[in-house]
Amino acid sequence: MSRDWFGKRANRQRRAGEWMLRMAALALVVAMAMQGRAEERAVKARVAPVYPEIAKRMRVTGQVRLDVTVDAAGMVTDVKTVSGNRMLSTAAEEAVHKWRFVPGPGPSTVSLNINFDLNQ
Repeated sequence: MSRDWFGKRANRQRRAGEWMLRMAALALVVAMAMQGRAEERAVKARVAPVYPEIAKRMRVTGQVRLDVTVDAAGMVTDVKTVSGNRMLSTAAEEAVHKWRFVPGPGPSTVSLNINFDLNQ
């Protein structure tokens, strides 16, 4: 066999190895991301959000979606707004920071929807 054939074969093997390394890295990233997926965790104590006065006057209603990080003891450690009106999201974040969840085996992320309705 020619020397050129062996060179091409080595090049293909190197590229295949690089591809496998990239796929392994991608699998690791996906596995780490799945650990932080939203979970269901029972709420022990809720605090209702205070409807912002300016939002009331402007008749702003809607839903605010939050990602809440809860520690093993059930205390809220972080709240991030995923979607919703900015006037309402601040009130929702402040209220959810005061919530308490049932203790769990470790920290988790919980997805919540907070509804703001003037008729309630």
